[in-house]
Amino acid sequence: MAAAPQHSTLDTNEKSDKVYANDVESSQISSPSELDEYPDPDAGKSDEERARLDKALVWKMDLWLIPWLSFLYLLSFLDRTNIGNARAAGIEPTLNMGGRDYNLALTIFFISYAGFEPLTNIAIKKWSPRVFFTAIILAWGICMTLMGVVSNRAGLLACRFFLGIAEAGLFPGVNYYLSCWYKRQELGFRAALFFSAAALAGSFGGLLAAAITQMDGAGGYEGWRWIFIIEGLITVFVGFFCWWMTFDFPDTARFLNADEKLRAMRRLKLDGQSRAKVGSIDRRHVMAALKDWKTWGYAVIYMGCLCPLYSFSLFLPTILIAMGHKGTQAQLLSVPPYAVAAALTVVIGWIADKTKWRGYCNMAVSFIGCVGFAMLLATTNPQIQYAGTFLGAMGIYPTVSNSLTWASNNVEGSLKRGVMVGVVVGWGNMNGVVSSNIYNPSESPHYRTGHGIVLAYQALFLFGGSLFMHFMLKRENKLRKAGKRDHWIQGKTEEEIEDLGDSRPDFFYTT
Repeated sequence: MAAAPQHSTLDTNEKSDKVYANDVESSQISSPSELDEYPDPDAGKSDEERARLDKALVWKMDLWLIPWLSFLYLLSFLDRTNIGNARAAGIEPTLNMGGRDYNLALTIFFISYAGFEPLTNIAIKKWSPRVFFTAIILAWGICMTLMGVVSNRAGLLACRFFLGIAEAGLFPGVNYYLSCWYKRQELGFRAALFFSAAALAGSFGGLLAAAITQMDGAGGYEGWRWIFIIEGLITVFVGFFCWWMTFDFPDTARFLNADEKLRAMRRLKLDGQSRAKVGSIDRRHVMAALKDWKTWGYAVIYMGCLCPLYSFSLFLPTILIAMGHKGTQAQLLSVPPYAVAAALTVVIGWIADKTKWRGYCNMAVSFIGCVGFAMLLATTNPQIQYAGTFLGAMGIYPTVSNSLTWASNNVEGSLKRGVMVGVVVGWGNMNGVVSSNIYNPSESPHYRTGHGIVLAYQALFLFGGSLFMHFMLKRENKLRKAGKRDHWIQGKTEEEIEDLGDSRPDFFYTT
């Protein structure tokens, strides 16, 4: 495959409105023979007809994939964070938990969750998305249900540990999965829609917990037990349907007809993406992901996303109680900040896809979050603090999906991309251990240590990391445009050049 700097991936990214036929000219494919595996189902059609068919195809995939995957993530985030609602409903006295026992219950989840995440996108390649997603959903639903019948702290800790293992694969798995269906300039908005379910989970979780805790005493169980049992059984029920709802890749999807399958695979090939194959694992690409400086740059950015994310979602009911709100009122007041954050997540995803300014979006949104946590840190006025929770949520949730999409945009090759996303997400989630231990009961009602550490994570790692990555990628693009990386492909065969992936001189980064 000969290098063709004049027809770059940057061109493909920046021409999101280009019709299908013209995409051939701006893609990284230098020869029509590379598309022989996927005959053109639209031969002879005009550019306008191709554009209409392409739009219809994307809409069809959206309707099948996005609502279902978003619902799965809503359940996942609900099941990992509902312990905060259970705390407000009285789990600690029942299980004789005191001191930092609650923090330990949070910490043990993140140890297993983060530890297994880097392995999950290798597992999904090995076993197929259908098998993988069905298995982990059933597993975490069972763990969640069992949390409702534990009789002591040890039982709770065991359930939280295995819940972390079971849930570890969903978020990096879905981000990898979406990248096997959509072109790079389409991925951010879909990832934002998917991740907005996390904010909705916080909103919906408060409402659901407020309703379920009214069952206190039913069947001899406390209200907090019913939160775990009902939400766990819902997850198990959904898990049984996952087998029929999940298709491995576009060429195996029953909801697409034969022409649409070809069209879907061709558009991915024209976007410079190789076909993802079940069971296909090449250690070269695994090592390439681990050695890539971008992997660790995005890992730093992502830790700046996830420490604030989990601090907020796990302790918002606690923070609201410290403001003077109690019980059901505290549960209900947690709803509006999440709802606003969910809306902004989708808006930022759309803006970032259209402008390709993923770095700028991260910096702007994280600044909003810094203001919010500065308000929580600087005052004890409940009204100002509650306003700060809105800005805090707005400054956290949009950056999670935007950062992962940014990382996915800048890696070529499905396995390398999958490994990178797994490492980034795993490293980010390891900081959930920090989140679990910075809001100490002894500091109630102001929690200055917690608010201060979250503010530092957002300012240093999220804002600072995004600034660093933005300028480093711009510098590399400038060098490639000037031809100063062309020597990387001299003397190489077509196969060797293709194996370079995003290290090819004609691959330009999204900044």
